[in-house]
Amino acid sequence: MLTQQSRQAAVTGPSSGDAERKVRIARFTPAGVATAAGAVAGALGLVWVLYERVLPFTGALGFWLSVYAVFLLLYAAMARIQWDQREAGERVTTTGFGTAGMITLVVVIGMVLYILVRGFSAVRHLNFFTQSMAIAGPLSPLTTGGVLHAMVGTFEQIGLAALFSVPLAIAAALFLAEVGGALARPVRIIVEAMTALPDVIAGLFVYALLILTLGLHKSGLCAAIALAVTMLPIITRASEVILRLVPGTLREASYALGSSQWRTVWNVVLPTARSGLATAVVLGMARGIGETAPVLVVSGVTNDVNANPLQGPQVSLPLYIWNYAHVLGGNPGFVIRGFGAGFALVLVVLLLFGIARRLGGSAPGELSRRQRRRLARQAAGA
Repeated sequence: MLTQQSRQAAVTGPSSGDAERKVRIARFTPAGVATAAGAVAGALGLVWVLYERVLPFTGALGFWLSVYAVFLLLYAAMARIQWDQREAGERVTTTGFGTAGMITLVVVIGMVLYILVRGFSAVRHLNFFTQSMAIAGPLSPLTTGGVLHAMVGTFEQIGLAALFSVPLAIAAALFLAEVGGALARPVRIIVEAMTALPDVIAGLFVYALLILTLGLHKSGLCAAIALAVTMLPIITRASEVILRLVPGTLREASYALGSSQWRTVWNVVLPTARSGLATAVVLGMARGIGETAPVLVVSGVTNDVNANPLQGPQVSLPLYIWNYAHVLGGNPGFVIRGFGAGFALVLVVLLLFGIARRLGGSAPGELSRRQRRRLARQAAGA
């Protein structure tokens, strides 16, 4: 027979003492930190002895790469001694990915700081961002002239390139991922072949087609079309991968409710993959915004602001950097302006990427503010 406590437990459920406790796995433990520190010290000492005293090797880059490789090996051996195979593998993998991410971040920050230091004499003046080089000469001080014309050209060219390439790339990705058929294989082969083409080929293609054949002049529009050609395969391949990651059960549920393929793609697949598609667009913009060779062939060179991309030469920031840091590199003032333009390009990239991520959302299927307000109004009206 059940006792009074057993009946009460059966009715009220398990007591608070019997409830399951949440197990928290600490990311950093004293043993893990000590193991990593010991592996770092051992790697530094061992590589220093071998690299500097025994083997005939020199160079800082090779030294630190060897230190990192030996650190991972020592950490794996020390982790296997202390923990079982599964936990040791998890710790080594986490440490490897974490340190690789930190090294990448340090390298990127170091590059940006190096560019900023080399061009700080130019970027610290406000005129560098508000004036063009039309009023500056070879011997002009850094308080005269700037990169305004190049920034205008970069914004207009990358905007037009995105306007041309993004709809075509996403449409091609939808065709490859959702429609398929006999034409899917040749389209995919062409996209992959375009990805491997040198960037200057896009500029030569636009130069031969639009300038030599159709008689157009060098302009920002021609540069934007050349950039669109380079961006198109990148966005297409990345978008196809993202679209294939959308769960098939969502499509099946939409079809079960009577939706057509078009409505399923428009209302289910694209909203779910929106953040990933924004990332694909960001990758394409990263490919196009730093291109110099296609722009050099078809955009022309000018020192004045040209806000009309349909007529007249138009300079972009990469072309400005190449012209002042390489072609006119004998003048120290021009070199400083080139590095300052490089820092301005970093700022433009961060701005464009921030806008793209803001429009795309931060998670798959996340609703935008406009969509949430519309759903709230519909719920209030119901």
